[in-house]
Amino acid sequence: MYAIDIYAEVRHAILVERRSMRETARLLGIDRKTVRKIMDHDAPPGYQRVSAPRRPKLGPHVRAIDRMLKNDTSKPPAERRTARQIFEYLVEKRGFSGGLTTVKDYVRARQRQA
Repeated sequence: MYAIDIYAEVRHAILVERRSMRETARLLGIDRKTVRKIMDHDAPPGYQRVSAPRRPKLGPHVRAIDRMLKNDTSKPPAERRTARQIFEYLVEKRGFSGGLTTVKDYVRARQRQA
C-alpha cells in the first residue's frame, strides 16, 4: 500500500498539472494500474478485516468475562475490574493459557459495545 504522500502527488499531477496517467506513472516510478487505482479513490482505502478474529483459547472463558463486565457496570468506575485483573483471575482460577493482549482486546471491544 502506498503512503498518503504518493496519493497526493499522483492526484496533484493528474488533476492540477494535467499530466496523463502514463506520464505520472513514469515520473513517480509506479505502475499505471496503481495510478488508476489511486485516481479511483479520493483517499487511500483503509484496511478492512474480512472476518472477526478467532480466539480459540478465549472461547471457553467468554461467558465468564461477559458476566464479570456486566456485574461491574453497577459499580463505580474506580471499583470495576481492569482487563489485567480479569486476565489474572482467568489464569489463576480458570486455567486460561492465553495472553494478556487477547483478554485486553476482547474487554475493550465489549466495553465499546456497551
